[in-house]
Amino acid sequence: MSKVTFKFEDKSIPLQSVEINAKGKSILELTEELDIHLNHNCGGVCACSTCHIYLLKGESFIEEISEKEEDFIDRAINPKLESRLACQCVILKEDSTIEIEIPDQSRIIGHEH
Repeated sequence: MSKVTFKFEDKSIPLQSVEINAKGKSILELTEELDIHLNHNCGGVCACSTCHIYLLKGESFIEEISEKEEDFIDRAINPKLESRLACQCVILKEDSTIEIEIPDQSRIIGHEH
């Protein structure tokens, strides 16, 4: 089991920490499975920046960033060094410990699950 903690830039949303079988799944897939709101206009194929997140801990458990992902992160609202696209953050190992922060989704017009 992996431990995944979701923090939110919107402080009115409480932190959510789960233990889940996550190997081979993306952070976006986990948000869908756990009913955590995260926009994803392109459907998770690395063609937009609406599933932008901040990867705070656990980088070594996540697939490396690609040049294509870096290009789309540049288009995201308020990108930082720890920015990633949730659709591209595939968890490589079970027993991972990952912490992410989801930016305020109210500023993004897009697909809601």
